[in-house]
Amino acid sequence: MAARADRVRELRDRTGAGVMDCKAALEASSGDLQGAVEFLRKKGLADAAKKQHRDAREGLVASYIHPGARIGVLVEVDCETDFVARTEAFQQLVKDIAMQVAASNPSFVAREDVPGTLLEKEREIFRTQLADQKKPPQVIEKIIEGKLEKFYAEQCLLEQPFIKDATGKTRVKDLVAAATAQTGERVVVKRFARFQVGESA
Repeated sequence: MAARADRVRELRDRTGAGVMDCKAALEASSGDLQGAVEFLRKKGLADAAKKQHRDAREGLVASYIHPGARIGVLVEVDCETDFVARTEAFQQLVKDIAMQVAASNPSFVAREDVPGTLLEKEREIFRTQLADQKKPPQVIEKIIEGKLEKFYAEQCLLEQPFIKDATGKTRVKDLVAAATAQTGERVVVKRFARFQVGESA
């Protein structure tokens, strides 16, 4: 089916994707807006994966001070060119990520950054919690993996649900993938620091 102009515009406003991508997504989802959003998110992740080998040496360091001035965040998000770093969309992404760090207090950027020793410690805690369960070992392991996914979603910035999406379906890594798809450049959350009054260093 041909995508209607108003639906294309609405999808563009929601995702920031290009006109042709929006048309293709609406056609693939038979005009269903939510289905088109999912289509673009998956496409963005696929496109982002292709760009992982490229260097991202430009970007921004941004700060965010939460109202009340008791929480402050510094975050570095990189891209490939200074041109993209100066765009309003990229600056908004960096600001959103800084706000995410302030609100959700992650410990790591990505799941790959979690030390193996910490993961093993978490597994041991979960095993102890499940010790009295009369379940086969393979079921216990599946439960532990599920608990680890929850751990990643709480502790890893890219795995966290985006605070501005009330549905909880969008993760921070989806925002980064969408920015990669929209700009055509590799976008990387490099590092962050979060400060809170009264916290020990």
